[in-house]
Amino acid sequence: MSSARPVIQAQGLVKRYAEGAGDVLVLKGIELQLMPGDTLSIVGTSGSGKSTLLNLLGGLDRPSEGQVVVAGHDLAQLSESQRGTLRNRRMGFIYQFHHLLPEFTAVENVAMPLLIRGMAPAAARQQSRDMLAAVGLGHRLQHKPAALSGGERQRVAIARALVTQPALVLADEPTGNLDERTAAQVQDLMLQLNQQLGIALLIVTHDTSFARRCRQQLELHDGRLQPLTAPAAPTPAPDSHA
Repeated sequence: MSSARPVIQAQGLVKRYAEGAGDVLVLKGIELQLMPGDTLSIVGTSGSGKSTLLNLLGGLDRPSEGQVVVAGHDLAQLSESQRGTLRNRRMGFIYQFHHLLPEFTAVENVAMPLLIRGMAPAAARQQSRDMLAAVGLGHRLQHKPAALSGGERQRVAIARALVTQPALVLADEPTGNLDERTAAQVQDLMLQLNQQLGIALLIVTHDTSFARRCRQQLELHDGRLQPLTAPAAPTPAPDSHA
């Protein structure tokens, strides 16, 4: 029997916001678990609470009730500084918009988390070059974001998320800002790197075709997670001989 522990586990997550005289309940007892190297997608309509959930899982916000444990650490028991260190060392983040720093080159952007960690600059640059090569951008190291295409910028963002060799990557609509062809290429790349590196990948997306490529597929509806339903079967064409 495998002794591997979950990379992330959420139990009984509730999130409510005060509004007027009452509360708005956004998340209602969320439960999920992700093992090393696993993939999990969460789909939902706009306003369903997907980004709120991701912020709780990443320790960027606190739940009203419940617990999030990342790499064996209960986020509620950590200080803000300790949560920041855990994010830097054990987690990577990919967003719909790349959030690259425009004044820095691709290799400098990717090196940033390593430099924040305290790695020597020469070692950080080398690790960043290797990661950019892994995402197919070894020839674009010295280009700034404005000189890169949308797909290339998102590849740089993926390299930045993976360069710290995290246990978990949280991705919020990672291909939502790309055209269909580029989105498919970036999706292929993320799933390929997941397999090669054994990094657990949790993707929040409105793209159900992308979601169905993950091993676990959930839908956030009315504040709760449920299995993603199968697409409806096509309606048979009427019999012309009837």
